[in-house]
Amino acid sequence: MIERSPGGEAVREHLSRVRVVPPVQPRKLAKVPFVELADGRLQGVVSSGSDISRVYVSSIAAGTHAYNCSTNNNRPCGGLYGAPCKHLRALAAEAVLQYGPGRVARYLRADVPEGADLIDCLNGAHEPAPAAMVFSRFLRHLAYLEVPDTGVPIPELHWFPASGTVA
Repeated sequence: MIERSPGGEAVREHLSRVRVVPPVQPRKLAKVPFVELADGRLQGVVSSGSDISRVYVSSIAAGTHAYNCSTNNNRPCGGLYGAPCKHLRALAAEAVLQYGPGRVARYLRADVPEGADLIDCLNGAHEPAPAAMVFSRFLRHLAYLEVPDTGVPIPELHWFPASGTVA
């Protein structure tokens, strides 16, 4: 909605959309196709390095820094030997690219000195966490790639900004 002054000039513009925050740096989506700060965790999906059909659901809890990594069907990652595995390291690195180091550190409530690697500053332990919800959200996001181009509003995508449109 555009408010106008008595002279007719546009004074203020209200948009009924949420701004999408662009990534801090470009990401390569092949290794970590899905990363989010949600549900009190840094969580996402990480591709397997050895099997193209396998993915891992990895997460780090805010505050406690408890971590988990398992396949999408809840089989534990074989790389969890008392320390974060390579999937958790990849997830943390991609989160820093997506959201910036300060935002991720604040979300996880972690003290990360300038230039330090985020994952090395966490002091959590392995704690099993369900993978199904994170993997389900990832699949829902993948489904949006299948939506055909249209000029008609799509209700479930109403939160995406329409480029060039002024309400």
